[in-house]
Amino acid sequence: MRYVDGVTTKKKISVIGLGAWQFGSREWGYGAAYAASEAPAIVRRAVELGVTFFDTAEVYGFGRSERILGGALNEANAFGTSFVATKIFPVLPVAPVVEQRGVASANRLGVRQIDLYQVHQPNPLIRDTTIMRGMASLQRVGLVSEVGVSNYSLERWQAAEEALGAPVLSNQVEFSLLRPRAETDLLPYAIKNDRLIIAYSPLAQGLLSGRYTREHRPSSRARAANPLFLPGNLDAARPVLNVLRDVAAGHNASPAQIALAWVIRHPNVVAIPGAANVAQLENNVAAADIELTEEEYGALKTASDAFEPTVGPRATVTAILRGGLGRS
Repeated sequence: MRYVDGVTTKKKISVIGLGAWQFGSREWGYGAAYAASEAPAIVRRAVELGVTFFDTAEVYGFGRSERILGGALNEANAFGTSFVATKIFPVLPVAPVVEQRGVASANRLGVRQIDLYQVHQPNPLIRDTTIMRGMASLQRVGLVSEVGVSNYSLERWQAAEEALGAPVLSNQVEFSLLRPRAETDLLPYAIKNDRLIIAYSPLAQGLLSGRYTREHRPSSRARAANPLFLPGNLDAARPVLNVLRDVAAGHNASPAQIALAWVIRHPNVVAIPGAANVAQLENNVAAADIELTEEEYGALKTASDAFEPTVGPRATVTAILRGGLGRS
């Protein structure tokens, strides 16, 4: 395992982490047996392989993900080395509510201190001033070590830091070959200012594994709701997948491993793919050992830049910028 350079934290952050959205969540369709046995086994194996970064949220399974993750880390005696991140869902994120829900998350995780407490989404009606007042209180009493945000623009990330009066360590955003927008402004800011980009959906929810096509679309609610899995977008992603397969062949690796290697080739980035089973976790972790050449990275970057979804929000914006929906 490799660890993130350029970011100063009390514990090391592995470049491949583990996302725990699927732990206890119905929308992934894994069921009770997965939550009871497979999920804890995945966490234990992750610890054995040197994974230190674990990400969850209070909204995942309505707290069940936090309980499953915390219980598994406790059984593995791994709290001392694990960097545990969770998130508050900002429905009414005034300071007292932030404080109350931070305590609730810590209790579900079974920790005295949350290593990273993040705002899950920017609230369009409530400024970060009151949110960060609650975060600052949690830091003062020692319940929270680092504060983070998720799905924030650069401008709002900077505003959150101003409101906190201290660094907001991280911004968790969608970042993959099919969603590379973080490269534009968020990643340069992170590199310059000793901050962290947490890349969620680094495999585009599995699309970059190459398993899905127009004829074989996903059945889980989480993936079925993602516009990337609409037939037109699956077709549009084929050139990216073709390059992934070509590069993978040269490394005796899978397309998914190359897609992860591309993400973590960027400095100040931790990728947090989920895992359906222990074998998938092991494959994800192995991506940390893959070194892409400049030529390979360039080929992947070219394919990524050329990808244009044909349907969905990004396609609509692209069409407008080009002068009308008729060209999308």
